Amino acid sequence: MSGRVLVGVKRVIDYAVKIRVKPDNTGVVTDGVKHSMNPFCEIAVEEAVKLKEKKLIKEVVAVSCGPQQSQETIRTALAMGADRGIHVDVSGKDYENLGPLQVSKILAALAKQEDAQLILLGKQAIDDDCNQTGQMTAALLDWPQGTFASEVSLEGDKINLVREIDGGLEHIKINTPAVITADLRLNTPRYATLPNIMKAKKKKIATVKPADLGVDLTSRLEVLKVEEPPQRQAGMKVETVEDLVVKLKEAGRV
Repeated sequence: MSGRVLVGVKRVIDYAVKIRVKPDNTGVVTDGVKHSMNPFCEIAVEEAVKLKEKKLIKEVVAVSCGPQQSQETIRTALAMGADRGIHVDVSGKDYENLGPLQVSKILAALAKQEDAQLILLGKQAIDDDCNQTGQMTAALLDWPQGTFASEVSLEGDKINLVREIDGGLEHIKINTPAVITADLRLNTPRYATLPNIMKAKKKKIATVKPADLGVDLTSRLEVLKVEEPPQRQAGMKVETVEDLVVKLKEAGRV
């Protein structure tokens, strides 16, 4: 395979930031909060760049859906080695309601428009943990899918994959075009060097609207309320098994 690869890169609240719920419980606070690329998306970008370095693919295109700030996430992917970017401009209420189904429709439309042979995504995002976009994209395109990939190798128009599953590892071979989602152990993403960061500023980012792709962003879901998880209660120590049984009975656990 020597075609084009689309890589999804999502802008999320940085993993080191403590999440705060809005006072009106309509969502989480994002204003003035540090954002970065979703860690699993970084792994997907790294794998795509490695495939290009091996001359197994010709071009890596980074795609992000969201407001203007999403271009910063695309620039990070470009600094890591992607060739160009596509920013799908989604803002306001549409962005608040943007979910895996809407993103999947956008990616499927772009894959057809760009004549992509492979779509690489992170297995999930650390903000909503949905783990749905890759699977939905493959379904919309009617392409084979390899999810939770910890190893990827290309052989002509075939892809050999090692998948991480509950029972261990699963080895599969799928045809291209295909959708692959990256698991944690697929690789270790590189740090963007200063020269590459400077080069990324000159790389092209095209901006499109969902309507340009014929995608309807109407959501079928409604968020009723967002709440913080309950605070963990302090534990206690007991001296004997008998004391433990008494405490469990008092708490109604046995």
